Amino acid sequence: MPIKSPLMVGFDKVASELKKITACIRQQPLDKAREIHLKADEEFAIEKSKLVRQETAAIDSQYEKKFKQASMSQQIAKSTQANKTRLQVLSARQSLLDELFEEARNKVGKVTEGKDYEEVLKGLILEGMYLLCEPKVQIRARKSDKGKVEKAIKEAAKEYKDKMGREVEAVIDEENSIPDSS
Repeated sequence: MPIKSPLMVGFDKVASELKKITACIRQQPLDKAREIHLKADEEFAIEKSKLVRQETAAIDSQYEKKFKQASMSQQIAKSTQANKTRLQVLSARQSLLDELFEEARNKVGKVTEGKDYEEVLKGLILEGMYLLCEPKVQIRARKSDKGKVEKAIKEAAKEYKDKMGREVEAVIDEENSIPDSS
C-alpha cells in the first residue's frame, strides 16, 4: 500500500466531509419533498373523505326523496285502484237494484190482479195497526180498491182486537186517496 502524504490525507478528509455535506444537502430536499408529499397525501385523503361523505349524504337524500315519491305514488295508485273497484261495485249494485226495482214495479202492478190481494191488504193494514198502536187509524188507498180495503179493514180490526184485546177504528182517507197507476 502506498503511503499517503499528509496533504493527501487532509485532502481525503476534506473530500469525505464534502461528500457528507453534499449528501446531507441533497438529503434535506428529498426529506422535505417526502414530508410535503406525505402532507399532500394526508390532505388529499381528508378532502377525499369529506367529498365522499358529502356525496354519500346527497345520494342518501336523493334516495330517500325518490323512495318517498315512489311510496306516495304507490299509495295513490292503490287508492285509485280501490276507488275504481269501489265504483265498479257500486255501479254493479246500482244496476242490480234498478233491475230489482223495475221487477218489483211490474209485480206490484200485477198483485191487484191476484186472488191473494185482499189477504195482502189485510196483512198490511194489520201490520200498520200493530206498529202504530193507536185507537184510530187512517188508511190511504186507491179509489178502485175501496171495497176491498173496507173488507180488509174489518178483518184486520177483528184480528187486532182478538190478539191485542183493544178496539181500533180504521177509516179510509177519502180526501188523500192514492192515484190509480196506469
